[in-house]
Amino acid sequence: MEYLDIHTHIFPEHVAAKVIAQLEGYYKCKWHGTGVYDDLIKSMDEAGVRRSNVFSCATRADQVEAVNTYLASVQAKFPDRFCSFGTIHPGYPHVKEELARLKSMGLRGLKIHPDFQQIKIDDPAMLKVYDLVGDSLPILFHIGDPCFDYSAPKRLAHVLDLMPGLRVIAAHLGGYRAWEDGKKYLVGRDIMLDTSSSIGFITPEEAKSIILAHGCERVLWGSDYPGTRHKQAIADLKSLGLTPEQEEMIFHKNAEKLLFPATSNT
Repeated sequence: MEYLDIHTHIFPEHVAAKVIAQLEGYYKCKWHGTGVYDDLIKSMDEAGVRRSNVFSCATRADQVEAVNTYLASVQAKFPDRFCSFGTIHPGYPHVKEELARLKSMGLRGLKIHPDFQQIKIDDPAMLKVYDLVGDSLPILFHIGDPCFDYSAPKRLAHVLDLMPGLRVIAAHLGGYRAWEDGKKYLVGRDIMLDTSSSIGFITPEEAKSIILAHGCERVLWGSDYPGTRHKQAIADLKSLGLTPEQEEMIFHKNAEKLLFPATSNT
């Protein structure tokens, strides 16, 4: 089986430990990686994972360029192991130019974390960003949070109603700790879901039900490293009892079509 992980986080070495501590405090659970790229590669190798999609988040507008440059450098250093999604912030004054720059550096999408960036998914400032992105890049959204409603599934549904041409990935099977709303507002829509930080938080039966209701051809496997290491993330998906063909789509074929359409053999 091939594996292509759509959802991993990395951080520069000088801030990684601090960020992991903050994440553990926020989510009130143990994270199982160090968050630096050499440990990510170790986790991948332990599980036989070929490639991971990496990203990091600009929580302030003045971080955007540095974060995108860092992500591009990691992708360039390990082109056979990593691809990258860039970051953007609605307060950043040169969104159009930065989108062009991240495309020129080979970044393959955008990651938006509304809760950490403290901006509602359907805020008018974000709608302007999506309008500039159009269908040129997939946008992966963190969805769901028990503390805030910045990333509520219904907010993404509102965006989809206004801008149906966006290429959207809704993380966490449509809503971390908000799976009922995810089923109500997102499951069955013309978007992708990823499996990160979902299986294990809900029952295998519920996770499988969401995946089958949405359609295996529109589901992507994600570990959410450093939250979960790859061996566990693989075991989680395999625990659902999907068919080998369904697993193959989710583990790698769907991501290959999304990220590498020119070379996908399916």
